[in-house]
Amino acid sequence: MAEPATRRRDGKAVEAVVRALAARFGNRLVTAQAVREQHGNTTTWIANEPPDAVVFPQASADVRDIVRICAAERVPVIPFGTGTSLEGHINAPFGGVSIDFRDMNRVLAVHAEDLDCVVEPGVTRKALNEHLRDQGLFFPIDPGADASLGGMAATRCSGTNAVRYGTMKDNVLALKVVLANGEEISTARRAKKSSAGYDLTRLFVGSEGTLGVITELTLKLAGIPEAIASGVCPFLTVEACCDAAIRTIQAGIPVARIELVDALQVKACNAYSKLTLPETPMLFVEFHGSEAGVAEQSRSFGEIAAELGGGPFEWATRPEDRSRLWQARHDAYWSGRALRPGAAAVATDVCVPISRLADCVVATQRDIAESRLLAPIMGHVGDGNFHLTLLVDLADADEVARAKALNERLIARALAMDGTSTGEHGVGQGKMPYLTAEHGEAALDVMRAVKQALDPTGIMNPGKIVRAG
Repeated sequence: MAEPATRRRDGKAVEAVVRALAARFGNRLVTAQAVREQHGNTTTWIANEPPDAVVFPQASADVRDIVRICAAERVPVIPFGTGTSLEGHINAPFGGVSIDFRDMNRVLAVHAEDLDCVVEPGVTRKALNEHLRDQGLFFPIDPGADASLGGMAATRCSGTNAVRYGTMKDNVLALKVVLANGEEISTARRAKKSSAGYDLTRLFVGSEGTLGVITELTLKLAGIPEAIASGVCPFLTVEACCDAAIRTIQAGIPVARIELVDALQVKACNAYSKLTLPETPMLFVEFHGSEAGVAEQSRSFGEIAAELGGGPFEWATRPEDRSRLWQARHDAYWSGRALRPGAAAVATDVCVPISRLADCVVATQRDIAESRLLAPIMGHVGDGNFHLTLLVDLADADEVARAKALNERLIARALAMDGTSTGEHGVGQGKMPYLTAEHGEAALDVMRAVKQALDPTGIMNPGKIVRAG
């Protein structure tokens, strides 16, 4: 068996790869330190580990050549979308080449009658929806950042619409993927369902570049609803917010978005996004459908909220007001950071069954207070997923230790409630230590076997998800 890339960092091999890539790509290969550091982790407290070089492909043939050149010298390959991932997915702990998909940003086809489209991995979610708008269609998965669709598939991301439209795993029909030997495969066709063989699409969605490099995506689309109604509903406590979300889901109300924002996060949103919301725990909600359907759903939700002491329920009726409201929610990471200028923002998330959501959030709030930390809470509570933004002075060793201990207790609490260590951020480097407790060693051995089969020399984004056996 060939020696895995993770067991060495061969300077001569890197030099050979850089020479070969320079000959093939010219000025589309960059080795400047500042650019390399921009392609390592920059969004949390995980140390920045830059690649040895960054290359900008313009077509799938370029990606195949990059991987073949790297494979020949067993130099790691790290796919890069927009760099917004939160668990160190894009770091290069063993060096290697970052493949930046900035220039592979074309919408290749839209099949409006079939409600699907084909895109390159560098297309961002906002760019795709701008392209689709005039056709009455949209792609519903909306993580907070304007992430690339390739990165969204690689991390199996989610967003505020997940409660109605699902996550990336539910909305990717097919992929083209370059494997570790430089060969490109198609994982499926455009049919909405198939029983033909292993589900390779789901294997690569969420694999974080550790099994292959995504070069094309076929995505499900949805029709833009006839009517959309958004609003905010304040509550006295976070527990009441969670209970309202639980009752709404259990009642079968087809809410499109139902987002928890605690009082501290509301304060941050008001300051950063120039809102005037009451600084109390609240739910941001949205309903999609016909005019009559949306009105009925809104009334039903309002009744549930009132029973739990929530209200008044205020609607954002104009499209520009809805956009401003949801942009404030998407900017929560940045508004949270503004609460404590100079501090690092450490974003973490867990997900639990919705019946345990209130217990988990309330216990976490208590834990934050007892830990003497600043950490606003927000979450996609319709599916039991919530986030903390820990604001930490990295120069204060005691504060860092308290923050790390809080994160570990948060994950242990979620796992004890039959939840997961990460609902949508992914594993990367940051959540690797918790996978054994979540899945068990036997399941990790299966993951390692898949990794070994598809990437025997360990060049595909090594040091993420599972360690080599």
